[in-house]
Amino acid sequence: MAFSHPTFPFHASQRRTALLGTLGALLLPTLPALAATPAAAPELWPQASAVPGGVVRLSLGPAAARPTAHTDGNVPLLVIGDPIAWTALVGIPLAAPVGNARIVVRADDGSEKSIAYAIAPKRYSEQRLKVAPGTVDLSAADQARYERERDHQARVMATFSEALPADLKMAVPVPGRRSSSFGLRRVFNGQSRNPHSGMDIAAGTGTPVRAPLPSRVIDTGDYFFNGGTVWLDHGRGLLSMYCHLSAIDVKVGDVLQTGDRFCAVGATGRVTGPHLHWGVMLNRTMVDPALFITA
Repeated sequence: MAFSHPTFPFHASQRRTALLGTLGALLLPTLPALAATPAAAPELWPQASAVPGGVVRLSLGPAAARPTAHTDGNVPLLVIGDPIAWTALVGIPLAAPVGNARIVVRADDGSEKSIAYAIAPKRYSEQRLKVAPGTVDLSAADQARYERERDHQARVMATFSEALPADLKMAVPVPGRRSSSFGLRRVFNGQSRNPHSGMDIAAGTGTPVRAPLPSRVIDTGDYFFNGGTVWLDHGRGLLSMYCHLSAIDVKVGDVLQTGDRFCAVGATGRVTGPHLHWGVMLNRTMVDPALFITA
């Protein structure tokens, strides 16, 4: 396209300026659309959700060295970032009351400060079931076994290794339909049980289960409720649990990379069919695995 310009009754330099203005007026209509396109926001993992069973991200500000932080109950927290901006990731227990909570942050010089945050309400689904009484109430022997296993699991869940997680976005460990969501509360014969503390993924017995992040195996076993079980440590209090397994292909101390097969789906423990129960733990708190994966 050839451009012609009008005759301007003023100096040559002014004519050049006017010509550029004319060309600019012709070209500028295409610019606002470009200027209006926002830069893509960086992905933040895990997704923040300040509700019971969620994760809150708390800014700790700049500091030359990584601060240490812990819950009000003195449980250490995962702190990520760099000297420009540090962030504490806090897993919120499903049983946490709605309202204000706080963490305590300790700087490199030993000084401490408290950071408050608010927990919002969330209503999870409820399922009421009628079952044979013997499937709800444990025998004395089963109760004793459960209590032994509970104490052992508590020690596993207290793991806090020094290495930082290699990533915070997890790969789904097994393909399949979510058959039971995190937070679901079941009521058996009128007796309320603890909310579901993981994500159930329906899959056939023998389906390979793969590591969602680089990890180290910290526990394997066959437990009363959970059946075949593996615990993985991803670093700094970020753990994951895999239950009802038909096969366990690793031992304590083994190191896995993302995508490594380490066990297989099954129907062991107290279940009605094959599936993977996948739990994610942060600061000794089971949180919603959906916050760590792409929807």
